[in-house]
Amino acid sequence: MGSDALPIIQVSDVTVGYDHQIVLKDVTFEVRAGEVFCILGGSGCGKSTLLKHMIGLHRPMTGSILVDGTDIVSAEGEERRALLGRIGVAYQNGALFGSMTLIENICLVLEEFTSLPRQAMQTIARMKMKVVGLQDAGDRMPSELSGGMRKRAAIARALALDPKILFLDEPSAGLDPITAAQLDDLIVELSQTLKITFVIVTHELASIFAVADRVIMLDKERRTIIARGAPEELRDRSDDPWVRQFFHRQAALA
Repeated sequence: MGSDALPIIQVSDVTVGYDHQIVLKDVTFEVRAGEVFCILGGSGCGKSTLLKHMIGLHRPMTGSILVDGTDIVSAEGEERRALLGRIGVAYQNGALFGSMTLIENICLVLEEFTSLPRQAMQTIARMKMKVVGLQDAGDRMPSELSGGMRKRAAIARALALDPKILFLDEPSAGLDPITAAQLDDLIVELSQTLKITFVIVTHELASIFAVADRVIMLDKERRTIIARGAPEELRDRSDDPWVRQFFHRQAALA
């Protein structure tokens, strides 16, 4: 992914919070088309909150969020529906419906956004399962799967509509190192083969260095972005003590 790629997401002067309590303020950054972009930071710094605003679940106090050229804050009706059809989201816990098979979970998205025949939906669903390496698990229930398989199934569902952008919230959370590395490999493969833009919330160092082209780091105390760039650059050259502690896994100074 070249550094001259055009931005597909533009977050401008965004402040977010709840009940007049500011979580993040004056946040501005761009995500380039085709890159793997990670949002980092310690617990409680607002990573998942920012993600929820980027996918339109919440409205920011101030600022704008352009996703694929459309302001997700102000978009309504058919414009908003079309935009949501161009993005996919996989949540931290997978958010699969436990009473449905994996194929049925994926078909649910297709039922909401398309008018395809049932057979066509099932064919697409099985294709997406194959993409994530679960081609033999489509008729199984979520409770029958390992944590890593559920994560892959959630990604398959997020891919149902062939999105241009895929948002992942803590994809490696709760996974053993080998399974997490396999998921990292899948993200890189999807990025390279399908040219999908990824926005990933994570604090897993191994995953960050394995997949990220660029990152931003949020800070709970300063309530804004405190660092941005390639992860290797921040690890090796940052002048911010907290950033260095994060990337070198150092305990906070007393």
